[in-house]
Amino acid sequence: DGHDDVFEEHKESEVRGGSFLLCLQDKVNNIRTKLEEKVVEMENFAGHLEEIFLTVEENFGRQEQHLEQHCNDVLQTLSHRYDERAAALGEEKKKKLEALYTQLLGCGRTLDASKDLIETAQELYRTEDKRLFLQEKPDLTLVTPLEFDMPLADLSDVKTMMDSINIVPAPSAPVINPQVSNSATRTSLRVCWSLFSDDSVEYYELYYRPVLEDTPAVKETHCSVGELLPNVQYEFWVTATNTTGISPASEKAVYVTVPSPPVIRQRECSSCPEAALIRWESGNTNPVDSYTVELIETGTDGQSGVTESIVAVPTCESLIQLESGRQYLIYVRAVNIGGPSDRSQAFTVSTTGTVFHLLQDTAHPCLSISEDGFSMFYGDEELPLSAMTFDDNTFARCVAVLGDLIPVRGRHYWEVELDEDTEYRIGVAYEDTQRNSYLGGANTSWCMRHVLTPSRHKYEFLHSGWSPDIRITVNPVRIGLSLNYERGILSFFNVELEQHLYTFYCSFQRYVHPCFALDNPGALTVHTGVEAPGYVHLV
Repeated sequence: DGHDDVFEEHKESEVRGGSFLLCLQDKVNNIRTKLEEKVVEMENFAGHLEEIFLTVEENFGRQEQHLEQHCNDVLQTLSHRYDERAAALGEEKKKKLEALYTQLLGCGRTLDASKDLIETAQELYRTEDKRLFLQEKPDLTLVTPLEFDMPLADLSDVKTMMDSINIVPAPSAPVINPQVSNSATRTSLRVCWSLFSDDSVEYYELYYRPVLEDTPAVKETHCSVGELLPNVQYEFWVTATNTTGISPASEKAVYVTVPSPPVIRQRECSSCPEAALIRWESGNTNPVDSYTVELIETGTDGQSGVTESIVAVPTCESLIQLESGRQYLIYVRAVNIGGPSDRSQAFTVSTTGTVFHLLQDTAHPCLSISEDGFSMFYGDEELPLSAMTFDDNTFARCVAVLGDLIPVRGRHYWEVELDEDTEYRIGVAYEDTQRNSYLGGANTSWCMRHVLTPSRHKYEFLHSGWSPDIRITVNPVRIGLSLNYERGILSFFNVELEQHLYTFYCSFQRYVHPCFALDNPGALTVHTGVEAPGYVHLV
């Protein structure tokens, strides 16, 4: 038992000794960590002191150079003044010597005259009348003064230079920074610049063109300038001022405000179930860098979803891929280095069907196009040929018009409504179809034609001037057209009867325009954005 007690005491002492060592080790580690932190702080402090020393040394060198320049300027000015005064005194000395020489010559002549005078005086003295002798008064005065004129020298500029040695020098010219992205709005700009660290500045003056009446004076090295015009370039330069004077002007830098919002040309936009072609005009005099198209899907409850953006669009149009059967709000922003413009007015796009407008610039002069771009009218009064204006893009022979190009592969559907007695041609055509020929008369167009004969309504399905022999018993007044690029088919339907009329089978090598023509006075209305009926997909 005694041995066990000794063993237990020894074991407890070892445990206590181990705990003490662990505690001591922790303290040593903490002290070491603190010492390492102190060493790092001292190194940082030493580095900071070294930076301060280098800065002070650099500033001292700059001030020494500045004082040396001032002393050289003062010595040069004093030397120049000494040379000027020495030259002036030499010139004055020369003039006085010349005057004295002239006067000495005069004195010689006067001495000669004095001799004559003495002789005359002796003769007069010998005369009995003594008063004549007293009346003679010879002139013995010197004409040239012997004193030098010593005007005081004007050394005020030297005094100013001497006084300026103890004054803080005028600042160096600031360095204006180039414009950074997103630093502007439509009517304001944020301009930044920098200056040497050892220059003392009380305030800066910022200048820019077009020049306004007021020049802003600021304390910081940046300034926001307002009341500017959108998408206009301005030249900026800045000066720094302290009690000594004004620095030279900085180099000029060009800043530009952000553009005005673009304007979406709704009449020139088109869409289909898979995509939309959006066109807009810049609305800015100066060019912009690019455009950003934003689209937001709106639900049936009117709630808007997440905004998607298409950035860096280089031109004023964009073909956007969309999901079928949805509705979107489309916005456009113009972008330059100053930042993006505000959003354009929203344009609503629905992808339930194909939407396009009639192109006024392709219409025959006898046609009138409605303001919404979906209806055309052919009046009863024939215009004389002299009153018609044609160009390369207008139809000259066929009273026709094209719709917007449909530049998306897939299936497209639209409907045409007209009177039963109207003669017409409807279908599709390539963009380069001849304007002086009839629709369906060449291999660049496919169309359905309605002709009134004395006995019946005649319907033709024309391509390259040829039509199959087809009879239609019920005259359609609302016709559906289905275009399928992938399958290469163009089908016509009587919408009211849900009846298939005819299908062209062809391989469209290029995108096509919807085309419409009236062969007699009447009206025609196009219905777009219509979802294709189920029976259309059976063809």
